[in-house]
Amino acid sequence: MGAPLCRLLRKLRLTLEMIKFEHSVFALPFALTAALLAVRETGLSAQAALAKLGWIIVAMVGARSAAMTFNRLTDAELDARNPRTAARHLPAGLLSRRFAWGFLAVSVVAFFLAARALNALCLKLAPLALVLLLAYSYTKRFTALSHFVLGLCLGAAPAAAWIAIEGTLDARILWLTAAVTLWTAGFDILYACQDYEFDLREGLHSLPARLGIARALRVARWLHAAVPICLLALASGFRLGVLSLAGVAAIAGLLVYEHHLVKPHDLSRVNAAFFNVNGYVSVLFFLFWGAEILRLGVRG
Repeated sequence: MGAPLCRLLRKLRLTLEMIKFEHSVFALPFALTAALLAVRETGLSAQAALAKLGWIIVAMVGARSAAMTFNRLTDAELDARNPRTAARHLPAGLLSRRFAWGFLAVSVVAFFLAARALNALCLKLAPLALVLLLAYSYTKRFTALSHFVLGLCLGAAPAAAWIAIEGTLDARILWLTAAVTLWTAGFDILYACQDYEFDLREGLHSLPARLGIARALRVARWLHAAVPICLLALASGFRLGVLSLAGVAAIAGLLVYEHHLVKPHDLSRVNAAFFNVNGYVSVLFFLFWGAEILRLGVRG
């Protein structure tokens, strides 16, 4: 293996580390669940469904990679001044901005190619989705509602996956969009508590900076309390059974545990709550709901 290729692979590895590529798991299971629900409704053949699911994964990974890379680029100077983030790849000089921009461009191309392969409506909506994903990086500079914008970025994934399968939007899937939006906004508020003092000093906007940590955590709890309600409405809308309800119960338990980990006077376990618990939430949701959808089979 030549030296140029080794350098390229090293830069690619660093880029994937920078954007926390493994955390694509957060939104992807919800999108795949929506896709399976759409496949059940349409009666799509197994071969056609697998092809669609493959392109949905490419689109999701491309969109998230572009959004995360753009976020790291726009926040590089802020990250350099924040003790918690100063060691990130761009401010630490481990990766060049030029390479990051190139990776972003490739990710955007992959996203648009996948949207084109899915259907005409996906391609038409792709620019709007990309604008939303990239615009999020600027929102904390002027609004404390930035957590909800991030929530919508992830929450749009199930609706997009439904459109990818059916070519139209079914209002019932918006219950899943609402659940993911509220879930994401809630855990992002928890994560933002770590930067409370930095956000105040830099004039950045977040709910912890606006309300204080204790009150912001209460808002996050209320947001997460609404997630099982949305999921129950979703299960009712699609007439799902016991496995889906067991999945909702598991998620509710995990969210209770997540808030048990984070206290206003003790933020030492925020990372465990943010990364570990939320990873289990999305994966368990997919396992329970995917099993339920497969158990019920194609609507006849």
